[in-house]
Amino acid sequence: MKKMKKQTLMIALACAGFAAGMSHAQTTVKMNKIDAKGVGASVGEVALKDDGKGGVTFTPNLKGLPAGEHGFHVHENANCGPKEKDGKMEPGEAAGPHWDPDKAGKHGHPTGAGHRGDVPPLTVAADGTAKTAVTAPRIKLSELKGRALMIHEGGDNFSDQPKPNGGGGTRIACGTI
Repeated sequence: MKKMKKQTLMIALACAGFAAGMSHAQTTVKMNKIDAKGVGASVGEVALKDDGKGGVTFTPNLKGLPAGEHGFHVHENANCGPKEKDGKMEPGEAAGPHWDPDKAGKHGHPTGAGHRGDVPPLTVAADGTAKTAVTAPRIKLSELKGRALMIHEGGDNFSDQPKPNGGGGTRIACGTI
């Protein structure tokens, strides 16, 4: 009888832990190269997982990207297509601006007061692969449905100066969440 009570207690505690958020929700975003003509070949995927602390961890499994640091952001619309900007078609512009539900109106560090779509930069190895996870502490996984995950050509300086949105430049890969 005592053994049965102990097992029942352990099951109850496990269920309580699950209900308290000890489980970690996850989704996978398929990423593709993009250019002014549209969406191209696959470059892999990024797993998005609730980090258990109120943020989201982005774990890339990517290949075929230029080596170095790249701006990595959540954009407003789940659309990776090109759109006209300043009189010419630009890759990924249909995704809109960085996701900014708090109306911060500025680019910033993922832990700061800028767009909540500002994710830590993506690091691509010399062989064109990216496997290093980054965490965005101000994003909840449940908020990301209907958005786009974007990789920019250049790095991210967490500022709007000297260029807007971290200076990452052209959008080179995208996936819809």
